Amino acid sequence: MTERIVLAYSGGLDTSVAIGWIGEATGAEVIAVAVDVGQGGESLEDIRQRALACGAVEAYVADARDEFANEYAMPTLKANALYQGHYPLVSAISRPVIVKHLVKAAREFSATTVAHGCTGKGNDQVRFEVGIQTLGPDLKCIAPVRDLALTRDKAIAFAEAKGLPIETTKKNPYSIDQNVWGRAVETGYLEDIWNAPTKDIYDYTATPEFPPAPDEVIISFLQGVPVAIDGVKVSPLQAIQELNRRAGAQGVGRIDVVEDRLVGIKSREIYEAPGAMALITAHKHLEDITIEREQARFKANVSQRWAELVYDGQWFSPLKRSLDAFIEDTQQYVSGDIRMTLHGGQAIVNGRRSETSLYDFDLATYDTGDTFDQSQAKGFIELWGMSSKVASQRDQRASGL
Repeated sequence: MTERIVLAYSGGLDTSVAIGWIGEATGAEVIAVAVDVGQGGESLEDIRQRALACGAVEAYVADARDEFANEYAMPTLKANALYQGHYPLVSAISRPVIVKHLVKAAREFSATTVAHGCTGKGNDQVRFEVGIQTLGPDLKCIAPVRDLALTRDKAIAFAEAKGLPIETTKKNPYSIDQNVWGRAVETGYLEDIWNAPTKDIYDYTATPEFPPAPDEVIISFLQGVPVAIDGVKVSPLQAIQELNRRAGAQGVGRIDVVEDRLVGIKSREIYEAPGAMALITAHKHLEDITIEREQARFKANVSQRWAELVYDGQWFSPLKRSLDAFIEDTQQYVSGDIRMTLHGGQAIVNGRRSETSLYDFDLATYDTGDTFDQSQAKGFIELWGMSSKVASQRDQRASGL
């Protein structure tokens, strides 16, 4: 039986050429796998037909938008995950769901190898291959660009020679990856980190310098998950899409950062994540009134480690699974409403309410009706500072003061 290779297929030039390139290099049949995670653009059927026209023996397509929103974006939201304090893991969380469907297709079509379009320089090669070897440890991995010398100029020449139904003349100077959680742009003019991004880079967000009138939105959460916007019930996917539209119109969610890649180099990245950043902001403010202080402090550390694991391609790791359990436990009381104003590139929370809030007005007020017993503060301070006081006295004795 002829060997079969499953290829992660986007419908673009490189992966379209990779179908025939892999076939000629290995003698294997290629099954193209396209996964819709809300990236927009062409229909899955159009992508499927192109894969077949480019030589794939089978084309597996999956509408994974709800799956991606429910099982990947929502855990990211519950974690308030921002890699290095900036990046909401736009590409990093899409790779595991794509991997899941690649392995599923490999089983369905009796493939022995999975191929992806990543270079040897980025994070995604690690995310794909670690995920594949975890879910399908018997499967091999190849990367045509990295392993089979498929450069862009060779891809264009191959496509023209074979008459493939794919655009080969347009050259976008940027590398772009996008899904419903956000959009990532890199390379080209942006590689000089002194250069400011130009307006043509952005697609999900409008220019914040000239915004429309302020947009006030109320986001309702149930155990950490958005369930309604302005009183209208929504699914997680719908919540992200609606806030992409409304926050994007106000220029919210633009991120310009130099981040530490897994492979050890620093990389300048431009991100647009209007829905993700609005939701994370709202969610964090709701946690501020519903999560106990020490639990919240520890969760901040867990969230940072969770973001690092996911960025580093460890979505399926035991540690990530254990951190998930802790984060999920913290969300038990994260229910309520957040009122937020979207305007001029900012998402500003100006109201919060919850039936499970830990905020007690009578304890917090300085007016008549204050139930806080201030007389207890003096003794508390004495005990709280005791260890530092004793240590300071020791230091003074030791120094002869």
